[in-house]
Amino acid sequence: MQREFEIDVRFAPFLLDPSIPPEGKPRRQQSQPGDPPSPLELRGQSLGITFNRGRERTSYSLAALEAAEFATANGAGIPFHKAMFEAYFTGLRDISDLGLIVQVGETAGLDGPALRHALETGEYRQQVIDGIGWSRSVGVTAIPTFVFDDQYGVVGAQDYSVLQDVMRELGHAPRATP
Repeated sequence: MQREFEIDVRFAPFLLDPSIPPEGKPRRQQSQPGDPPSPLELRGQSLGITFNRGRERTSYSLAALEAAEFATANGAGIPFHKAMFEAYFTGLRDISDLGLIVQVGETAGLDGPALRHALETGEYRQQVIDGIGWSRSVGVTAIPTFVFDDQYGVVGAQDYSVLQDVMRELGHAPRATP
């Protein structure tokens, strides 16, 4: 979207399931290995994204959200989100593990020791808690949710054309092509 429209992309923290304890919780299998791909898996495949099956535990994501705020503050928000997404959905990794979070941060170009320090001291915790509150206050109930102009939301993984249409309906013209 940033290539086509003059926009500011921000990732707002959101806990999918606030009842998940810090140690995570067992996950009930929703599909079997032989089941056909779900619509989300098919959409992901068409975009080069792999959603692997077989997750046994659901991670508590507060530390990962704190790391995302650190990444954004250090100019690596989008690379960090992409790397964390891959670790969780493709690698089926536990994104509550501090070592993994630091490793993901380093692959996104972050200073690992500085990230670990920020996580251990809770430097971004209040910012994350405030962001979760904001997400809930504007009606976010699922991810992804795309919020336009801080007031219009589109829920779910959408085709790019849907987001383009929203931008145009809100009066945001595409950038002029040289």
